[in-house]
Amino acid sequence: MSDKLWSTAALATAMKAEVRGEPADWIGGISIDTRTLEESDAYFSIKGEVHDGHAFAGAALAKGAALAVIAEDKADELEAVTPALIVPDVLKALEDAGRASRERCKGRIVAVTGSVGKTGTKEMLRLGLEGQGATHASVASYNNHWGVPLTLARMPADTRYGIFEIGMNHAGEIIPLTKMVQPDVAIITTVEPVHIAHFPSIEAIADAKAEIFFGVKRGGVVVLNRDNGQFERLVSHAKALGLTVATFGSDASCDARLVRADPYDNGSMVTAVVAGEPTTYRLGAAGRHLVLNSLAALLAIHHLGGDVNEAVTALSEFTAPKGRGARITLKVGKGQALLIDESYNANPASMRAALAVLGTTPAEGRRIAVLGDMLELGTKAGDLHVELADAVEANADLLFAAGESMRGLYDVLPAEKRGAWAPTSAELTPSVLAAIQPDDTITVKGSLGSRMGPIVEALAQRFATESKKGKGKSAGAQK
Repeated sequence: MSDKLWSTAALATAMKAEVRGEPADWIGGISIDTRTLEESDAYFSIKGEVHDGHAFAGAALAKGAALAVIAEDKADELEAVTPALIVPDVLKALEDAGRASRERCKGRIVAVTGSVGKTGTKEMLRLGLEGQGATHASVASYNNHWGVPLTLARMPADTRYGIFEIGMNHAGEIIPLTKMVQPDVAIITTVEPVHIAHFPSIEAIADAKAEIFFGVKRGGVVVLNRDNGQFERLVSHAKALGLTVATFGSDASCDARLVRADPYDNGSMVTAVVAGEPTTYRLGAAGRHLVLNSLAALLAIHHLGGDVNEAVTALSEFTAPKGRGARITLKVGKGQALLIDESYNANPASMRAALAVLGTTPAEGRRIAVLGDMLELGTKAGDLHVELADAVEANADLLFAAGESMRGLYDVLPAEKRGAWAPTSAELTPSVLAAIQPDDTITVKGSLGSRMGPIVEALAQRFATESKKGKGKSAGAQK
C-alpha cells in the first residue's frame, strides 16, 4: 500500500470533517478493523451489527493509526482520542471519501455483479490487468454497503484499472453502490434463483441485478451472459439507458464465444473467440461456469482498452480460492484423496456447477458429495433441493447431507447413493470422516449458514499430508 494514499487535508475536505489535534500530513491506508490495521492508516469507527468501532478507536491510535474518524455524538466521550477527524456519520463519511476517490481517479473502472461468480470473475480481471498497469481490486468479497465505499476510498489516485464487486440481497441495494463506483464497464455473470426468498420471481432478481446499469458512465458497456434465461430482459434494461451490450457464452453470435473447454490438470484448456480474435488458453481452475466467467473478464478487458493476449497468459495463474473450489490433498492410509472445498456458499446454480466439476474431475476412486442446506430460498426450498437429484446421481457415487432441506434430496436418491444424513454439519462430520478411503474425491458445499466449512477443516486436519503434520496447519491447496 502507498504511504501517501490521501493527504489528510484532502480527506477531511472530502468528508467535511472537523480536524482535532495535529494529524500527519498524509495517511497510507484506510482501515475499519484494528486486527488488520497498518501503521499510518486512517481508522474509521464504523458501527457494525455486533461491535461499534468507536470502542476500538483508542487502540487503533495506539497501534500506529495516523488518525481516527469519529462521529460527532461520540466526540466528547472520546475526547482523549486524538488526532481525529470528527464527522456527523462515519459510514457516510466513508462513502464521501469513496466518491472523492472515484472523482480523482482517471483510470478505467469495471464492476461485477451476478447471482454466482462475482468474486472469481473479479480475481480473473485482477490477474488479467495487473501486469498492464496499476490495478486496484476489492479485497475478498467486499461487495456491500460498507465494502464498496471502503474499496473506493482505498483506491490510489494513479490507478489505471479499478475492479469492484457489487452484491445484493434485496432490490434497491445495488443502485447507490454502482452510482458510487461509476463503472466504464459492468458485468452481470448470471441470474439465478439466489436470495429468492426476498423476491417474487427470478425476473425480479434480474431487475435487481440490472440496477448496476444505472451507475455505468455514458457510452459505457455492459457484458452479459447470452446463455442465461434472463438475457433478453437484461438487454432491454441496458438499451433503455443507452448502453452498449457485449455478450459472452456459447452462442455463435457472442462477442466472446466459447468454442470448447477440455479438462486439464486442475483446470481447463479453453478455445474461444474474443472480440473477433481466436485464442487458446489455460484456466487454472476447473468448471464450465469458471470458463464462461473468464470469457466475461476477457471481454471486459477488451472494452477497458487492455491487452487480451496478455490477459489470457495471466489466467493460467488463476486458482479457485478457499471455499470456492480450492483443492486440498488428503493423506488417507498409504494413499491420497482429493478434497474440493466449495464450502463458502451455495445456491441451486452453484450447487449444480460444483457437482458438475466433481463429475468431470479425474478420479480413480469414488466421487463423494457432502452437501448442506441452501438458504434464503423461501417457500421453494424443498423443491429446489429435491431438483438436485439428477445432478447428484450423474456426478456422485455417494451423498452425505446436512440440514432439514437436504433431507428431501437425500431421501429421493437410490439407497446405494445415500451415505448419511444429519440435522447439522457438526452431527454429520463423524460419518464423513469415517467414510473416506484412498482415491476418493470429495466435494463439500452448502450455504454459509449451514456451516460446511468446519467439515472441510476436520477433513484437512484428520488427513493432513506429511508435509503439514507437526506444523499445526491443515493440508495445502494444490497448485
